[in-house]
Amino acid sequence: MNVSTQKIVIVGGGFAGLNLAKKMANHDQYQVVMVDRNNYHFFPPLLYQVSTAFIEASNISYPFRRMFQGKRNLSFYMGALIKINTESNTIETENGTLDYDYLVLAMGTETNYFGLENVKQKALPMKTIDDALHLRNHVLLRLEENVRSTDVREKEKLGNVVIAGGGPTGVEIAGMLAEMGSNIIKKDYPTVRSGTGRIHLVDAGDTLLGPMSQKSQEEAYKILKKLGVNIHLNTMVKDYLNDQVMLSTGEHINSATLIWATGVIAREAPGLAAEVITRGRRVAVDEYNKVKGTENIFVIGDQCLQLTDAKFPDGHPQLAQVAIQQGKLLADNLLNIAAGKPLKAFKYHDKGSMAIIAKYKAVVDLPKGFFKGFFAWIVWLFIHIIPIAGFRNKGKLAFNWFWSFITNDPTLRLIIRPEKQK
Repeated sequence: MNVSTQKIVIVGGGFAGLNLAKKMANHDQYQVVMVDRNNYHFFPPLLYQVSTAFIEASNISYPFRRMFQGKRNLSFYMGALIKINTESNTIETENGTLDYDYLVLAMGTETNYFGLENVKQKALPMKTIDDALHLRNHVLLRLEENVRSTDVREKEKLGNVVIAGGGPTGVEIAGMLAEMGSNIIKKDYPTVRSGTGRIHLVDAGDTLLGPMSQKSQEEAYKILKKLGVNIHLNTMVKDYLNDQVMLSTGEHINSATLIWATGVIAREAPGLAAEVITRGRRVAVDEYNKVKGTENIFVIGDQCLQLTDAKFPDGHPQLAQVAIQQGKLLADNLLNIAAGKPLKAFKYHDKGSMAIIAKYKAVVDLPKGFFKGFFAWIVWLFIHIIPIAGFRNKGKLAFNWFWSFITNDPTLRLIIRPEKQK
């Protein structure tokens, strides 16, 4: 590294951090170090398909070091952030200390349990690859218990699944589990009597897919009801104790499975001034994603709160497209800094949103239109294949997807539990 080269440390390898790093590749003005607690990038929109044994975890993940091969100024450092030392321009991680000239935080969010301690201890979140694999094991193990049980109430408890959260993740996993019940369970578990368990989708709002259009909301409700999902709107999960999901309506659901797909909070950034931490732990930034009161610290993606975009005066939605666009623009602005050029303010270009509901059923909201059904489903598939890192992953994923959909019988229902160290 020559004396004029400056060091950028990026903490977090999600959509925001990775797009920043990729765009900085081979620009020798900067040495870029990616820091992440995992050694791989993964694609969160498809976690629910891993959790329902529809696709492999390897289809939606890719090692950072493999992506950085041949990128002479990119390197990877594995470790979780412990503290930011703004005065010394260093960060402390669980595996050592790193210095920086510019620090970029892109750690995203984590599950928010809203202070419900029993839910935190017993519910199944959907934020990481580990979460998805744990959920897959959990669902398959409950089915094995159901096969062995002779008690009707016990079989009901093992068969019932409660999903908290009627956003895209909750809707998608509800539809997938409903179809899994009708297409797969009767083949693999013929002794599990139909009707001994139900899928319950619970949301505090008065519609499903709250951020999407009314047409998308109505379509999701109609299809899930047709698949037999019990939908509880204007309802919150209040507690989860002794396999009883307690709802705000006073109803209790006997269930061994509570999937928590509602609520996120930004990951902590220890060391930043308290006054820049805002609602949901998001960090206040200016129009260039620079942390207020600092000169060399930026925050991008779900972790930041930016109030300077005229079309989004209350801050941007915590969506992948926002993170991708912020990552790419920050790369341009860091190169502008090195070249002594003016910076460009961030403005989010909304490309629309989409959700898959069931096989051959999806909804797509565009800035100037809406469509649904089989064509929307095809669009959803390809839009979600394009960002997957690595050509082999894309081809393998596309083949696996279509084969699984055609046969209604993917072969990934494996219960794999690493042996605990004694």
